[in-house]
Amino acid sequence: MSFDLSDKRVYVAGHRGMVGSAIVRRLASESCEVLTADRSLDLRDQRAVNDWFAQERPDAVFMAAARVGGIAANDAYPAQFLYDNLMIEANVVEAARRAATAKLLMLGSSCIYPREANQPISEDALLTGPLEATNQWYAIAKIAGIRLCQAYRIEHGCDFISAMPTNLYGPGDNFDLDTSHVLPALLRKAHEAREAGEAEMTVWGSGKPRRELLHVDDLADACVFLMREYSGAEHVNVGSGEELTITELAQLVARTVGFEGRLAFDSSRPDGTPRKLLDSSRLKAMGWRPSIPLAEGIAATYRDFLSEGGRRVRLDG
Repeated sequence: MSFDLSDKRVYVAGHRGMVGSAIVRRLASESCEVLTADRSLDLRDQRAVNDWFAQERPDAVFMAAARVGGIAANDAYPAQFLYDNLMIEANVVEAARRAATAKLLMLGSSCIYPREANQPISEDALLTGPLEATNQWYAIAKIAGIRLCQAYRIEHGCDFISAMPTNLYGPGDNFDLDTSHVLPALLRKAHEAREAGEAEMTVWGSGKPRRELLHVDDLADACVFLMREYSGAEHVNVGSGEELTITELAQLVARTVGFEGRLAFDSSRPDGTPRKLLDSSRLKAMGWRPSIPLAEGIAATYRDFLSEGGRRVRLDG
């Protein structure tokens, strides 16, 4: 049966982050009460999280809080990525059980899949091969989150589900070059190169890896859809179904920003996973589709960068 959000108290964990803020925007059109916690609530603090849940008693939880970052951040802070994400997941899931929360959606990442997984990557590829070394710490924590939700279903009968989005972008993204993902990093580099009148813009890696990108507002819509319509133990992929090379992405970004110089590829920098296209056929068979074209979404993200400026984000909590 469908889970009706009407008149529910719905907690969005990580509402200040890119994903959490998109979910809050999406829930504005639902007849529910959106709950958020201020910065004083450290989701790594078990007692504080239990106390908050006991007081607020949310009916549903969107678990979007996480320590996030790109290749450089994962490589520089492996302990933080693993510890923080494990603690956040464990504390929120257990607190939701204690508070008798009716439904919880855990958000993971496509980096949970093996580096050499068959393409497009289906949900059953999980744990079938070695992970990509440059983001393994984050991936292991997210795999643990999936299994945690499944374990709580088995042992406690909790209706806790998981969704695995592909590479995300959009309003509220992190444009710090030390911790950002590929698209916001390219946007900032292209903008600064254009502003400085430079003839060349450096792109990390060979430019050959392929990436699938999904606008964060599409993800938020998919999350609300899954909260309503899905109640299975298996995690569900959420992707756009379209991919392009890093070279093609850099060219699209350059056109969007108006940078007319050359692209220089720094092969001394890591490429990351060669290809990462999700098989989202399970979600599409349920009746959901993305709606924001990539070029349109990148242009809107650039406008957000111009209005808000770059910001450093290490913990979406």
